[in-house]
Amino acid sequence: MSTPTDHGFDTKLIHAGAAPDPATGARNTPIYQTTAYVFKDADHAARLFNLEEVGYIYSRLTNPTVAVLAERIATLEGGAGAVCCSSGHAAQIMALFPLMGPGTNVVASTRAYGGTLTQFSQTIKRFGWSATFVDFDDLEAVEAAIDDNTRAVFCESIANPGGYITDLDAISAISDKAGVPLIVDNTTATPYLCNPIEHGATLVVHSTTKYLTGNGTVTGGCVVDSGKFDWSASDKFPSLSQPEPAYHGLNFHAALGGMAFTFHSIAIGLRDLGMTMNPQAAHYTLMGVETLSLRMDRHVENATKLATWLENDPRVDSVSYAGLESSAYHHRMARICPKGASGLFTVAVKGGYDACVKLVDGLELFSHVANLGDSRSLIIHPASTTHRQLPEDQLEAAGAGKGVVRISVGIEDIKDLIADMDQALAKATA
Repeated sequence: MSTPTDHGFDTKLIHAGAAPDPATGARNTPIYQTTAYVFKDADHAARLFNLEEVGYIYSRLTNPTVAVLAERIATLEGGAGAVCCSSGHAAQIMALFPLMGPGTNVVASTRAYGGTLTQFSQTIKRFGWSATFVDFDDLEAVEAAIDDNTRAVFCESIANPGGYITDLDAISAISDKAGVPLIVDNTTATPYLCNPIEHGATLVVHSTTKYLTGNGTVTGGCVVDSGKFDWSASDKFPSLSQPEPAYHGLNFHAALGGMAFTFHSIAIGLRDLGMTMNPQAAHYTLMGVETLSLRMDRHVENATKLATWLENDPRVDSVSYAGLESSAYHHRMARICPKGASGLFTVAVKGGYDACVKLVDGLELFSHVANLGDSRSLIIHPASTTHRQLPEDQLEAAGAGKGVVRISVGIEDIKDLIADMDQALAKATA
């Protein structure tokens, strides 16, 4: 079932991609816990494998429960198609996989999640790929970093952990001029707060583990394709624009047009990399997505109140949150994230590293976990955990210095959150 584009966002949250189960009439999307699907006959099987007909072959590739989630996220992002996978990190590899080859590179923002910085600076080298990291506020540097071997530009709409808002319009203009796709991680913002495709993104990736699921139960990822990029405009993307030897010589772009990337990611990416989302994870995420707008409004409201309180507390050196008027990125909110700057920000505590550790240990309501986007309020000290593997210069560039904690504000009563932070700061700075 496709949801009409003129339906409101909240209607799409609940109905996009879903319909009553044709076999039973079940109104909620069932968990199709199966590995394989019976073909009608030999010709039907051949049509499916030739991509002449859409259907189900094997759950490493497609599954009805996961397909509903993929269509729902694609609809919310305004994309042509999407593929769901096992985690946000898997989504990043899935996004790059059809584009890259040995000797090629991706130009990436220095303001990114620590795991992404490590994945791009270290792990992708094993594929023969490389990454060039640039301050995306320096547009000339971004343009200069793109060379003949660049196959993608990558950034986060709202950066984790520092809450930095990327000027997507300016960055997409640069990537368009260079003829390479812009990949935007929209995990922190979600499609409720930001629509990267409207600002020129080619691909949008998510860790569905975070705000989309919203309850800290399952991991997952998603890649949404805008369907707008011309993969045949140059010879840079042979897997999409030329006969693909990994799929009996099919030219994906010629055969499938705006759905070329999505079908390539399923037919080859999921087939060969195996980064599959399981149907139960999709089920949990579908339930979470239904309340996304309600939760994000509360996340933004609570984050703004807590960040304002912290900014005015003498025990705090600074707060990095674009929702504050004092932020250097506040002016981008109205254009990029008009409904708010999400529920994630960092706080520099007086006393540095030791005070941060004491603060984390002193909190009672906030949970000390390596996650974000939960309905519960969460905190972590990136320099000693999620970003520990980075050298000091990369820590600072990512907004995760040694004297900084990352806070993911939940949807609890704000008075309780402030009271818990107040008593923990007293212990940390005594």
